[in-house]
Amino acid sequence: MTLIAGAVAVITLYLLLQTFRSANPAVLARTIKFGGGVLALAVAAFTGLRGELAVAIPLGIFGAGLLGWTPLANAGFGNVGGLFGGAATRPSGQASQVRSQFLDMRLDHDSGQLSGQIVAGPHAGRNLEEFDLASLLAMVPTFDAESVALLESYLDRRFPAWRQNAQGDAAGRQRRTATSSKMTTEEAYQILGLQPGAGRDDISRAHKSLMKKLHPDQGGSTYLAARVNEAKDTLLRTHNG
Repeated sequence: MTLIAGAVAVITLYLLLQTFRSANPAVLARTIKFGGGVLALAVAAFTGLRGELAVAIPLGIFGAGLLGWTPLANAGFGNVGGLFGGAATRPSGQASQVRSQFLDMRLDHDSGQLSGQIVAGPHAGRNLEEFDLASLLAMVPTFDAESVALLESYLDRRFPAWRQNAQGDAAGRQRRTATSSKMTTEEAYQILGLQPGAGRDDISRAHKSLMKKLHPDQGGSTYLAARVNEAKDTLLRTHNG
């Protein structure tokens, strides 16, 4: 029985490690934060029933902060959730937009979610979320280089292990050097999620926020990070001019 229990434990640990390895880092972080909040509230309730209020109250505040409960923010505890990513932060409603010949991609500043729509070709008007990995990879040969780079950024977030699992890394074989014309001021504002006429401070804040979302630990994209940097430089040159 001991040997069987040990084997089951090893297999379970291996499966958990595989799940963590292939999971989207942003989704995994939110899941851990939610689980931690629920666990903290459960322990707070248990200790409170036992009369240990000195332990229950701080645990309850901490757990509620992880879950982003707004009453705590009104009571002066708004930064508790921020220890694990700022769940109680008021949504900004901002989104960045990057468009290529075949794709229109949007990055939500609050959630970090990347979504896309096909704007040309036989699937024009459909969202990328409607297709599975095999179908998306099958589109690669029909896309231009910039669209391929955007698609790979989307795949990196939705299917974190797709490069290892894809047969021969089909997208990698088809990739060419992504070239694009000089970025316009309008495109730069769209990429940073800003309104025309935004000031230098607004540009810097938007750039800093987006670069955090595009960090590799958050399932980031080198290509999108480069576009965000280019957008910042474009707008700052306009202000300097």
